[in-house]
Amino acid sequence: MGVGSFLCLHIIKTNKLMKQLLSLLVLLLSINSLKAEVKLARIFSSNMVLQQGIENPVWGWADKNEKITVLFAGKVLKTKAGGDGRWHVKLPSMDYGGPYTLLVEGKNAIRLENILIGEVWVCSGQSNMEWIVQNVQNADKEVAEANYPQIRMFTVPKKVATTPQRDLAGGEWELCTPENVPHFSAVGYFFARNLFHDLNVPVGMIHTSWGGTVAETWMSPEMIAREPEFAEQLNQLKTFDMDAFVAERTKQIETVLGGTVPKEDAGLVNGKAVYAAVDLDDSAWHSIQTPKVWEEEGYPNIDGIGWYRKTVELTAEQAGLPAKVALAKIDDRDKTYINGRLVGETNMYNEDRLYAIPAGVLKAGKNVIAVRVEDTGGGGGIYGGDDQCYLLTGEEKINLAGLWKFSITEVNDVAVTLGPNDLPCLLYNGMLKPIIPYGIAGAIWYQGEANADRAYQYRKLFKDLISDWRAQWGLGDFPFCWVQLANFMAADQQPSESAWAELREAQTMALELPNTGQALAIDIGEAGDIHPRNKQDVGKRLELNALKIAYGKDVVNSGPMFDSMEVKGDQVYIHFKETGSGLLVNDKYGYVNAFAIAGEDQQFHWAKAELVDDTTVVVSSADVEKPVAVRFGWGNNPDDLNLYNKEGLPAVPFRTDSWKGVTE
Repeated sequence: MGVGSFLCLHIIKTNKLMKQLLSLLVLLLSINSLKAEVKLARIFSSNMVLQQGIENPVWGWADKNEKITVLFAGKVLKTKAGGDGRWHVKLPSMDYGGPYTLLVEGKNAIRLENILIGEVWVCSGQSNMEWIVQNVQNADKEVAEANYPQIRMFTVPKKVATTPQRDLAGGEWELCTPENVPHFSAVGYFFARNLFHDLNVPVGMIHTSWGGTVAETWMSPEMIAREPEFAEQLNQLKTFDMDAFVAERTKQIETVLGGTVPKEDAGLVNGKAVYAAVDLDDSAWHSIQTPKVWEEEGYPNIDGIGWYRKTVELTAEQAGLPAKVALAKIDDRDKTYINGRLVGETNMYNEDRLYAIPAGVLKAGKNVIAVRVEDTGGGGGIYGGDDQCYLLTGEEKINLAGLWKFSITEVNDVAVTLGPNDLPCLLYNGMLKPIIPYGIAGAIWYQGEANADRAYQYRKLFKDLISDWRAQWGLGDFPFCWVQLANFMAADQQPSESAWAELREAQTMALELPNTGQALAIDIGEAGDIHPRNKQDVGKRLELNALKIAYGKDVVNSGPMFDSMEVKGDQVYIHFKETGSGLLVNDKYGYVNAFAIAGEDQQFHWAKAELVDDTTVVVSSADVEKPVAVRFGWGNNPDDLNLYNKEGLPAVPFRTDSWKGVTE
């Protein structure tokens, strides 16, 4: 063999060997890539706040037995993943400060930055906790001034789950800035802002709430198993086939819509409202009676986006006059167009829609009103009285109630899954369990409206929820503070029974548990709106409770509370505790409102009430010669309540009797 032939053969063999080695390397890399990367639970992200003064748990997942190294603030912690892939460490206790960096190393590395140590609170409940800053009173001013980079919030994504979830679907910690704060929980933000000012430490809020939800959906299966009234539902939960349910619900929606379930709004393309166009052919659309929620008009269990269209003929004279369009109320959010032009939008439900129409928008002849409605859950669409739906041109009202063209263009995932109240534990499983045991100082809670018709049951249920959360976190009796239901609905003209009053009573009873506090909203509610816009005072009153209970500050955190009563002839002397610097009546004549009195016949009458001293009120009525019971602030909406302590906190509604209520 010649030298040239030998070299050629050698090169061929070498190339073949290299290809084999490269193939082996690719195979090894492929096998390695199948191994799980080190992951942190979603509750951990850059910009987070960790609780000062405790060993903070940090956890995640990796391959079985994989070695993990965690570096934080000069400390090095080593561990390895267990048989299920889960790993965890506890960061050493630290005082407030930062910023710090967290580094997690295993097969890969994770780096989180701008971490602060401070105070961390969970805020949870239903829609009044979910209510966002952009919808509160003085929202523009609040948003513009929200420059607090040491306040951060994590908003837990909504998730219904029949079994406890390992992790969240998403979410991240956000700094409090004018850009971010509009979508922050308002109660959570105002609580945090007050805490930040008074403690001068970073504050982190973990916001996990869902409007309209009942307490039992936020409780663990272990606790619900101890509640006999939920035994049947708990059995359903254990055997529930979510895949089969979703398939059946999807089929039902397809039947209603006459086709596949739409997942992307065809009416809005690249930001352009194509379904608002005047010349759109909507002849194939269905017609529905408006104003009514679409569930009542043949679209049950559908949450998502629906478009309404209505054509109105105007004369040249009518079109030239100053004009407004009224669309009753809309659940939840809307964008309203006339002749293709956006004339108004509102990002909250249960609000009257009345939009001014700019000059030149209306035309002689055909005019098209198009409304894009986004429904996030429950009832959806335009609803209210027929007289609330009209086009106003000059002084003339043109009635818009009646048949509108309608099309569902997008269906949310919520529509094809269980609702959060369908079974107990669903939101505990999906929105609470995945954040436990993140280090916290305590929790604030605003819920109860959805349980008002079962207020007597709530006496035990609410206490059990608090005990459940404490047991799940394993931090002992951590501070738990809540908002008592605000005054709402029409004021009673005569003393009467009230489920909302009984729910407030059940909430007050939970003060029997250690390290609990109650913030009243009985004087800041709105008769016509279940969502009071004054969330600033709610946040402040919650913070007063936290200062007292969690931080040992010498503050008055409660309004006057019933202590005892004395009957003297036809008068009853009510003695109060928690009076602070003394009782105060916001009335120039000194009369105390919202008291009612009854004899053995259990018939209550409005009472005359006056201050006796800093801790006592005397109550009487000409209609009751031998009084045996007194009630204060007892009703859906005791709108004239005017008894406070001198620190400005309202007296807590109460009754001295234990007569059977409407929810017992």
